[in-house]
Amino acid sequence: MDIVSYVKYHPQPGETINAQHVSISQGGKGANQAVACAKLSRTPSLSTPTAHVSMVGAVGDDSYGPLLINSLQYFGVDTSRVSVKGGNSGLAVVIVDQLTGENRIVLSPGANYTLLPEHFSGIPEPRPDLLIMQLEIPTRTVLTVLKKAKEVGVPVLFNPAPVQQLPLDTYDDLAYLVMNETETCLLSGCAELDLREIGGIRHVAETFIEKGVQNVIITLGGRGVFFAGRDGKSSLIPAASTKVVDTTAAGDTFIGSLALSIVQFTTGREIDMEAALRAANKAAAKTVSRKGAAVSIPWRDELEYN
Repeated sequence: MDIVSYVKYHPQPGETINAQHVSISQGGKGANQAVACAKLSRTPSLSTPTAHVSMVGAVGDDSYGPLLINSLQYFGVDTSRVSVKGGNSGLAVVIVDQLTGENRIVLSPGANYTLLPEHFSGIPEPRPDLLIMQLEIPTRTVLTVLKKAKEVGVPVLFNPAPVQQLPLDTYDDLAYLVMNETETCLLSGCAELDLREIGGIRHVAETFIEKGVQNVIITLGGRGVFFAGRDGKSSLIPAASTKVVDTTAAGDTFIGSLALSIVQFTTGREIDMEAALRAANKAAAKTVSRKGAAVSIPWRDELEYN
């Protein structure tokens, strides 16, 4: 669940301020990315979906658990692999600066941390065209699933958030690594200054290519998104213009749109990465133009006719 406070500015250490508005809604990075995949692949009536989206995760047996599952189902996500565990559901406290739309998030994993490596003996059938992963579950579970996916040839789109240092073999033949600037700096060891210029961004991306990543995507906020591939291609795609109201779920929307573009090319055709990233930027721009997390993510027809 997301508890979101909208404030005039982010408080300093030791400072207490009043929120202008507070909302409580269904969220979570993995859940938001699943919802993004679902909403961007269908209309509000849930008709004519272009993708089947299944969520693997856990909620607590608290009052939030049923709300989270019902929300996923409402948006068209298959929740048959979402289990109910004893204890609390995952909870995020989000503070949004109303002037800039920028947010700060503190996550309490709750039931997410009950998902252990021994619960994943393999990738279940039918095998997905793409597996999307984050770091909201225990790291050793993530590493186990990454290994299982690699063994059976299922490509993984990995969004390492909440960010933490990872072993080197995490990147070995990883299909897609999607990071924001903060995550990029922590995982690469670079300074924020290194991401100011295109040459520095390209150099940092190439360090991940050298570690084994096939495609590196670095989101740069208002500056757009940079990608580099193992094939030597790279480009900076400008951000889509919009009025920023709330950046919550912007990155999750971006990932959902990108994932849908990727699965369209599972038949062996080469993905047009620049077109895919432009579409992802457009979807994310729609999300940041309104408040909320899952509710702010656009449906497919909202982008088709805008």
